[in-house]
Amino acid sequence: MVSKERVIHDIRSWEEQWEKYRANDFELMYDQWLRQSVDGMGEKSRKRMFHQIDQWLFHTHSYIHGTAFQSEARERILTSGRIFNEEVHELHDMKKLSIDQLSYLAHQHMSKGKIYSFAQGGLTGTGGFILLGVDFPLMMILNLRAVQLISLTFGYEVNHPYEMMISLKVFHAATLPKRLQRQAWNELKEEIKHQDTRFPYFYEGDEELADVTWLEQPLRQLTKTLFIVMFRKKLIQGLPIVSMVAGATMNYQLTRQVTEFALRFYQYRNLYEQGELS
Repeated sequence: MVSKERVIHDIRSWEEQWEKYRANDFELMYDQWLRQSVDGMGEKSRKRMFHQIDQWLFHTHSYIHGTAFQSEARERILTSGRIFNEEVHELHDMKKLSIDQLSYLAHQHMSKGKIYSFAQGGLTGTGGFILLGVDFPLMMILNLRAVQLISLTFGYEVNHPYEMMISLKVFHAATLPKRLQRQAWNELKEEIKHQDTRFPYFYEGDEELADVTWLEQPLRQLTKTLFIVMFRKKLIQGLPIVSMVAGATMNYQLTRQVTEFALRFYQYRNLYEQGELS
């Protein structure tokens, strides 16, 4: 297990990735093309599209949290917490655990989430049209659920309006391209620094999530789908190995990116609330 100092060091080292990252010419051209394409839709159509994406995210978040599967996971989190501290009875009691204990439990959910995504991507890679059709929604659901589980592990109840918005913004930031994550990370840190402690369950900030910067993720998934369709008939011992590997790898990488971002954020938040970080 690791100490607070080690976690702080890991967070700082992780933040340095954005200092060292430089977008290449292709990424800059792609970003410009995407913005011009969205601007060409017209303001009314653009707002309607982003509003529909936001609504889907809100409803999906609520649906996931309300499932029996998630309720069982919540109880397992509490049971795991009691292994370290017998005084863990409610979710907020998870904050009584040390940062290394919380990180250890979060890593368990991260590992399972990556396995689920890997398996789901591999099945999608078989090229079945039903699986291809539900691939993107399933990936969003799996990754939203992973963020929820990490939030719950650190003692934050995601059914409250404030925590729901924070977890959705973590998910949104985590799925952005690396060149755009730094600004989203800093905005999240400002969110928790300016939380109104008098009304901890209410959210008064900007509730809009989807924007042109987020559209790159669906386009990446579309590219993956096209690749799978192209190679699904390239069989090796009766299986479309190439497309299965592509689907599994891309889904795994996305979940790794999302869960690591979520872990670092909730580690940072836990330490900040304890006064360990300025």
